[in-house]
Amino acid sequence: MTKKVNIGMVGAGWMCKAHVNAYTTAFRLYGEKIGEPVFKIIMDVNEHASREIAKKFGFEKSTTDWMDIIHSDEVDIVDIVTPNVFHYEIAKAALLNGKNVYCEKPLSLSAEESKELARIAKEKGVLNYAAFNNVMNPATEYIKQLVQSGKLGEIMRFDGRYDQDMLLDPSIPITWRHLVKQAGSGALGDLGSHLLSVSQYIMGDIESVNAVSKIYIPERPAKAGSSEMASVETEDYMAFTALYQSGAIGQLSTSRVGTGRKNYLAFEIQGTLGTAAFSLERLNEVNVYFHNEESTHRGFRNVLLGPDHGDYSVFQPASGINISFNDMKVIEVAKVLDAFTNDADYVCDFEFGAKIDTCIEAILKSAKTHQWEKVDERNKSLCL
Repeated sequence: MTKKVNIGMVGAGWMCKAHVNAYTTAFRLYGEKIGEPVFKIIMDVNEHASREIAKKFGFEKSTTDWMDIIHSDEVDIVDIVTPNVFHYEIAKAALLNGKNVYCEKPLSLSAEESKELARIAKEKGVLNYAAFNNVMNPATEYIKQLVQSGKLGEIMRFDGRYDQDMLLDPSIPITWRHLVKQAGSGALGDLGSHLLSVSQYIMGDIESVNAVSKIYIPERPAKAGSSEMASVETEDYMAFTALYQSGAIGQLSTSRVGTGRKNYLAFEIQGTLGTAAFSLERLNEVNVYFHNEESTHRGFRNVLLGPDHGDYSVFQPASGINISFNDMKVIEVAKVLDAFTNDADYVCDFEFGAKIDTCIEAILKSAKTHQWEKVDERNKSLCL
C-alpha cells in the first residue's frame, strides 16, 4: 500500500506553484516508492489567495494562520515558501512541535538562527530539508564525481557567477528584497546562495573571504507609479575571493542588475589534470578538458548529460534529450519524500543550509570591513 505524505504549505505565491508542480510530477515519475503527496492545508495571509490556490491545486483546506498547519495532526511535512523574513519563526515553531520541515532558502536572516534551527532539528530527529535545487542538478553531481575521482587532479580554483538583470530597471518599485530586515541581503542571499550551495557541495568548506559590494540603484519608487522614492538597502552586486580549507581559491560574484543575463549560474573548476565548466543557460551540457588525453590540443569537449548522470534517467532515456530547470525542483522534492517515506539519506539538511548562511554572514561582514574575514569557526561542527 502506498504511503500517504500529508503536506501543509505556508505561502501561496510563485514558489507554492513550483512546489505543488514538483510534488505532483515527482510522484508520477518516481512512483509509489517515495510516497504519495497529499495536499492537506495551504496558508497565506491573503485569504482570497489562500482559497483560490486551495481550489486550483486541490488542497483540502485553506487558512490565514500558519499555526493551524503547525498544530494540525493531519500534516506530516510543513513546507515553507514564504518571504525570507518569516522562515526562522515558522521553521522553529514547526520543529519544536515535532514536525518535519522542508524550507526554501535561506533558513533565516542570520547564521546564528540557522544554526539554532539545525540544532533543534537534530535534537528532534525530524526531516529537515533546505531547498537548494541547483545541488540536485545532474550536472552538479557529475562534476562532483569528477572532483572526487581525482580525474581533475588537485583542485586549484573555483570560478563562479550567478547573474540576472531582473532588477535592472530603476522604475521597478521597492520590494522586501531591497530591505535588510526582510531579506537579509540582496543579490548575495537571493542568487549567490545558490552558487554557494553548489560550491559547498563540490568543493567543501570555505575558510575565509574577502568581498566587495555595490548598490547601483540606490533609490526606487516607494510603490508602483509613485513619485515618492525609497532607499535600497541591499546590494545589487557582490564579488568575493574565497580561500577553501582544501587550499583551493575561489572567485565568485553575483548580480541582480547583470545586463543581458536572465538566469546565468555558471562555474568552472580547474585542477592540475583537468577542468570542468557548466552554465545553467546550457542546462544539459558540461564542458570538460583532461590534460593527459591525446586530444588535449583540441581543447574542451562537450559532454551531453544522460541517464548515467544523477537522476537524469528518471526523466529521459537517452543523452541529448533535454531535461528542464523545473526538473531540478522535482528531484529535490523526490529526495524530501523519499527521506520521509523510506528514511533515505539526503544532502541539503539544515546543517548544510546553516553553513551557507554562515558564509553569507562572513561575506557581508567583509564587504563592510574591506578585510579578509574568517567563516565562523564554530560552524565546523556542522560539517557534512
